[in-house]
Amino acid sequence: MGINEKGEEIRLSNYVGRKVVLYFYPKDSTSGCTAQACSLRDNYSELRKAGYEVIGVSVDSEKSHQKFIEKNQLPFTLIADTEKKLVQEFGVWGEKSMYGRTYMGTFRTTFILNEEGVVERIIGPKEVKTKTHAAQIL
Repeated sequence: MGINEKGEEIRLSNYVGRKVVLYFYPKDSTSGCTAQACSLRDNYSELRKAGYEVIGVSVDSEKSHQKFIEKNQLPFTLIADTEKKLVQEFGVWGEKSMYGRTYMGTFRTTFILNEEGVVERIIGPKEVKTKTHAAQIL
């Protein structure tokens, strides 16, 4: 899949037998992304009890991820998709607009994978509620 904040390679095959919450978010340390990460952090033990492993993905660097994890005490790994391979593979990279200007960015999307690594559910950009995201998954 990609390289995490520690420079370690993360592969989906490492998670066979566990359900995975693979969540794509636009940017470290922005208000919505922080709210979403903190919802997952605050409910991490419930997610783990339900058999989920949480993996976040953004196009930010390893260093940016390290700061984001430290600042918010995040108990899960974040993939630094700096080459935009995963965001393109999962179809969550595209044209966005804000204040009348368009730019390329990540659509906030969560993929729920079963124990075999098959996508069972997708929570799309218009559905993700950042402050209560863990409850949406559970």
